Amino acid sequence: MPHRYHLSGSLDPVPRSQNGPQENVPLRQIPLVLALLTALLGALGFTLPAQAVEAVRVKLDAPAIDLTPTIERYRSDGDLIQISTAPGKDGIVRRIVVKARETGARPDWMVFALTNDTDEQIDRLLVAPHFRLVGSGVVWPDLGGSRIAAITASEGIRPDRDESTDADQFLITLDPGTTITYVAELKGPNIPQVYLWDQDAYRKKTSGLTLYEGIIIGIAGLLALFLTIIFVVKGAIIFPAAAALAWAVLAYACIDFGFFQRVFPTTEVVERVYRASAEAVLGATLLVFLFAYLNLSRWHVRYSHVAFFWLAFLAGLVGLAAFDPPVAAGVARISIAAVAGVGLLLILYLAVHNGYDRAILLIPTWLLLLFWVVAAAFTVTGQIGSDIVQPALIGGLVLIVMLIGFTVMQHAFAGSGMSHALVSDTERRALALTGAGDIVFDWDVPGDRVFAGQEIESQLGLKRGALEGPAANWLGLLHPFDVERYSAALDTVIEERRGRILHDFRLRSASGPYYWYRLKARPVIGTDGEVVRIVGTIADVTETKTAEERLLHDAVHDSLTGLPNRELFYDRLDAALALAGQDQRLKPAVIVLDIDRFKAINDAIGLSAGDSILLTLSRRLGRLLRPQDTLSRVAGDEFAVILQSERDPDRILSFAEMIRRAIATPVTYADREVFLTVSVGIALYEGGQGNAAPKREDVFKNAEMAMIQAKRGGGDRTDVFRATMRNERSDRLMLESDLRKSLERGEIKVLFQPIVRLEDRTVAGFETLLRWDHPKLGRIPPSTFLPVAEETGFIVNLGNFAIERTALELAAWQRSLEVEPPIFATVNISSRQLLRHDLLHDVKTVLARSGVLPGSLKLELSESLVMENPEYAAQMLARIHDLGAGLSLDDFGTGYSALSYLQRFPFDTIKIDHTFVRQMGSGRTAILRSIVRMAQELGLAIVAEGAESEADAQGLQDVGCDYAQGAAFGEPMTVLQARQLVGAAPEAA
Repeated sequence: MPHRYHLSGSLDPVPRSQNGPQENVPLRQIPLVLALLTALLGALGFTLPAQAVEAVRVKLDAPAIDLTPTIERYRSDGDLIQISTAPGKDGIVRRIVVKARETGARPDWMVFALTNDTDEQIDRLLVAPHFRLVGSGVVWPDLGGSRIAAITASEGIRPDRDESTDADQFLITLDPGTTITYVAELKGPNIPQVYLWDQDAYRKKTSGLTLYEGIIIGIAGLLALFLTIIFVVKGAIIFPAAAALAWAVLAYACIDFGFFQRVFPTTEVVERVYRASAEAVLGATLLVFLFAYLNLSRWHVRYSHVAFFWLAFLAGLVGLAAFDPPVAAGVARISIAAVAGVGLLLILYLAVHNGYDRAILLIPTWLLLLFWVVAAAFTVTGQIGSDIVQPALIGGLVLIVMLIGFTVMQHAFAGSGMSHALVSDTERRALALTGAGDIVFDWDVPGDRVFAGQEIESQLGLKRGALEGPAANWLGLLHPFDVERYSAALDTVIEERRGRILHDFRLRSASGPYYWYRLKARPVIGTDGEVVRIVGTIADVTETKTAEERLLHDAVHDSLTGLPNRELFYDRLDAALALAGQDQRLKPAVIVLDIDRFKAINDAIGLSAGDSILLTLSRRLGRLLRPQDTLSRVAGDEFAVILQSERDPDRILSFAEMIRRAIATPVTYADREVFLTVSVGIALYEGGQGNAAPKREDVFKNAEMAMIQAKRGGGDRTDVFRATMRNERSDRLMLESDLRKSLERGEIKVLFQPIVRLEDRTVAGFETLLRWDHPKLGRIPPSTFLPVAEETGFIVNLGNFAIERTALELAAWQRSLEVEPPIFATVNISSRQLLRHDLLHDVKTVLARSGVLPGSLKLELSESLVMENPEYAAQMLARIHDLGAGLSLDDFGTGYSALSYLQRFPFDTIKIDHTFVRQMGSGRTAILRSIVRMAQELGLAIVAEGAESEADAQGLQDVGCDYAQGAAFGEPMTVLQARQLVGAAPEAA
């Protein structure tokens, strides 16, 4: 068992553990021991993990927990690893050091933590299977082997290994109210699956799986033996080929299920050789069967040559398995897929062009084989991850061989003297009726007696003979809407004495539901010219009718929420407006609501979670409506309401506020709360006496305009449509159109605001700002055109333009000035740019073309933007930092409390918001000093915004700020003015 050491921040002696004896270290020696141990770990190149492992809660009623997504893996540079444990009940994070079993080894490690917050001791079985087909791979696949060498617990009872030939199993004991961190030394880099099982549940699962495996092996064995017997009896070439394939499948199943290893104990290396050899033999026998069954030498000699060389290659592959099993197994898997795909094309070609009977008979089986190969491909590539897939694939392979055996048996017994008796036409019709599954309908019209068979009575749950007797007995079971049509159809045939009945009707079952039936019948005319019988068939068409009704429903309803879609909404709005035109008391209002920032929510938690949230919101909104109102989903996250239950404008506004509050209630999904806001637009009814009835499209667009106006106002608000909004919408469309052409026309100007080093009041850098000089409207402030650019996506073009121009100008400054540290420039990044993977390519291209010094071109992001999706932002920022760009965090400390996240992001500069600078005038500098002190400890440069006077600058210098910008050091200036300020060359960069 590896040695384990505890490292904690206190001076308490190290506690003893059940993993083995430990010596108590005197209090005065603990700092020395910690220093020596830290130095030793540093000398060994050991790296501390960034944070403590997250614990998994173990419940008493949970039969199994998949630990695979939660484990953390490490690659150590020596035989020691130091891990920060999960916080215990006291909230303290400790550190443990684990030593490998062999001195000087450099093993892989696996770390996980478990929490028992119950009052009972929990015993669980940790299981890591030796071989798992799921995710094993195609090229150089993982052929299995022992995964875990040993496990060390941070406290409590040492995990004991439970011997098993199929998996590494350890018995883990969790004391009540404890959180234990486990460090496992791995035998290799791969560990495909780790499960924590209840022992009884695992035993039941293993027993059931063993029973299934035994059945499959038994069937495969009997099938192989049976085909071998047929080979002995018949002796044709197809029979030994089929028997060889059956034996190959049996061997593959025995090795995959571990049956062979139990009978003949082997080492892990030999087991991998057997597994690779079995896959190679399976591919070879499959090819031999295809060649023999289709008798390819009969069609073209080239088929024989290709098959021969392919078979020789597979035979060599079996020999290769003894030296390099992964390579042999990978090639064998590719070969099996090739045999299946090429074989299907060949079978289809021979069946279509040559009409070859054997090829035609083999098509269904080979299609099933190709489906099996596709399922196996999805499995080995990890796209199908269920534990039942592996045994199911083996069972499916045995089923395919069984079908192949049936196909072969057709040839074995062909021409055996079996004769087919001739049947009469009446018998043939009876057989056809039985095969079709229809039920006979016979009505003796003069005797008024109906016979419809017992099948309908059984399906409806009726007593025997309930449908026999007078035709009037059926009327009580018919749906009320079908009684007249059914009677009319029968009466018409009787009166006309000719014709055909093709009629659908519903019959009520004993339990209540109705079933659909289709009656096809013709009259039988007697010698007197009157109808004596009506004879035909009745078929159950309930599924067809249900599908038709479902299609009709889906045509006018949303598939996710079941709410009316846009078409049905427009139809009901037409009806509501028409009724309002006839009754002045009715004043239907249309409310359109759109979830704010729902796309960002989808990006953060996934589309399936977003659909679940929309379904929850639709149910909440539905509970607010009355029967005469209509709720519809008209777009992705956009809903619309036809409100007829309220007529007073104030009450309509109150209803809209109820909607806003209902959506603002947090939605719980996967143990996390999602907070939502909504923008609501209302279009009140404008019709009435003397006014033309409004059109549905106009009413809906008015409500949408009001909703868009609410969204522009920041969202989470309600706006009522006003006529002036149409002009505002027109102005906005014109502004959007002009903005898209502004870059081509050269209307966007780049300005630079100086950033001054407070120590000596020299210019250290600039912040890039964009201004739009409209040819007709003059200079448009950023607060006007940047939101438009953000909504339309044009902000990406503006951002790329600012980065490129800033980089070129910064390179020119740096070539003209040789100062240390070099001059820098910052460019703001929007959320749309950060979410685009193209940002990495754009930054890399600009840095390469401009040649600016590493870290001098800084991309500036707001704190709110980073905190929208911390995980994604951390990955993107790390990659941007690796490209050589600097990173600056803007508006720091404005409400998101991201202090705990700073160490995760590679920022080199933070910008303090101007609100903290303004507070210096009233003597409130505690927060500012705390931010500065924290940034200094993290090694971050500090830039303060909003320095309006020399007093502000001096105050910022006193608290420790490095840089400042604001009116005290200059307003945003042109490129030429910036060059003159820094003393750079006037020529273009």
